[in-house]
Amino acid sequence: MGLTIDTGAIVANWRALAGRAPAARAAAVVKADAYGLGAPRVVAALYAAGARDFFVALAKEGRAIRPHLPDDARINVLSGHMEGEDLAGLVPVLNSPAQFFRDRVMRPGQPFAIQLDSGMNRMGMEAGEWAAIRAEALAANGGRGPDFIMSHLACADEPDHPANAAQLAAFRAMTEGCAVPRSLAATGGILLGPDYHFDLVRPGVGLYGGLPFAEARQVVRLSLPVIQTRQVEAGEYVGYGATWTAGARRRIATVAAGYADGILRALSSSGASLYAGGAACPIVGRVSMDLITADVTDLSSVPDALELICPEQPIDRLADFAGTIGYEVLTSLRQRYERTYL
Repeated sequence: MGLTIDTGAIVANWRALAGRAPAARAAAVVKADAYGLGAPRVVAALYAAGARDFFVALAKEGRAIRPHLPDDARINVLSGHMEGEDLAGLVPVLNSPAQFFRDRVMRPGQPFAIQLDSGMNRMGMEAGEWAAIRAEALAANGGRGPDFIMSHLACADEPDHPANAAQLAAFRAMTEGCAVPRSLAATGGILLGPDYHFDLVRPGVGLYGGLPFAEARQVVRLSLPVIQTRQVEAGEYVGYGATWTAGARRRIATVAAGYADGILRALSSSGASLYAGGAACPIVGRVSMDLITADVTDLSSVPDALELICPEQPIDRLADFAGTIGYEVLTSLRQRYERTYL
C-alpha cells in the first residue's frame, strides 16, 4: 500500500490561499496529524515556506510538533486550557471565562488567545461572557492582552448563506475597539473575500487539496497492491453478504486494503472505482476490513497496484460516493500505509 503525499503541493496551496488575503498573516491548521498526512513533515515544509502560526485541536498535538519547529513558531491550541494540560511552548485559545481565569492563575504572563462564539454555538465565549471579562483580558500581561481574538464560520463553504454575514456582523460588534489582531477566516472564509480576512487567516482543508478551494493542487495519491485476480461467472457473487452478483463473466481483482486502513465501508458498490492508468475499475461487493474487490474486466492487463485517490478520483469525489466530506476521507487514512513524501 502506498500513500504519496506531495508537501510541495501543500506549500503551493498555502501560498495560493495566503495570496487571496494579502493584508493578513497566513497561519496553517495542522490538527489531526495535519489532516492525517503527517504533521511533523507538513509543519517543517510550511515553516520553511514562511508559515509561523500553526493551529492544533489538542495540547498533545501541539506537544507532538513543538520539537519539529523553531522557537519563533507559534502553536495555538483550539481546545484552550483544559485542566491538567501541559501548555509549555503552546498558546491556548481560551473558550470560556472559566478557561480564562484558570489560565491566568496557572500561567500568569504567558501568551494566550481568545475565541468568541459569533453564532455557531459550538465553542467560544458568547457576547455576555466576553463582555464580563473583556477589560481584564485586554489588560492582561501588562496591557499586551491576547495574541489574537478569533471566531469560526459555520457556513463559509456556502458563499450565499446568510449566516456568513450575520457572523461577520456579530464578530465585528464583539471586537470593536480591541487593539489586538483578529481572525475569522479558515479556508472557506478566505474565499469569501477581504471583509472576512482581518489580521490572521487560518487555512486548513484547502492546504491538503480539499474543497471549497477548488483551485487547490492535489496533495494525495493512494495506491493499493493487487493480491489476486480471478474469473467470476455469471450468477456468482463477490464478498460478504453476497451483495454483488456478476451478470456475465467478469474478471475481479482483490486489493490489500479496507476499512482498517480508513477506506470507508460506505464505498461498497457505491459507484466509486479503483483506477489503472486513468481507467476506472468499479468497486464491487463490500469493502471489508483488509480487502476490496474491483471489476478489472476491461483492462488489457492488470497492474501490480490500483489507485483509489488519484487525479480521476480526488478526495472530495471519493467523499461524494461515500456520502461524506473530504475531511473525513483524509483523516480516516491509517498508518499501515507506506508513506512517500515528495
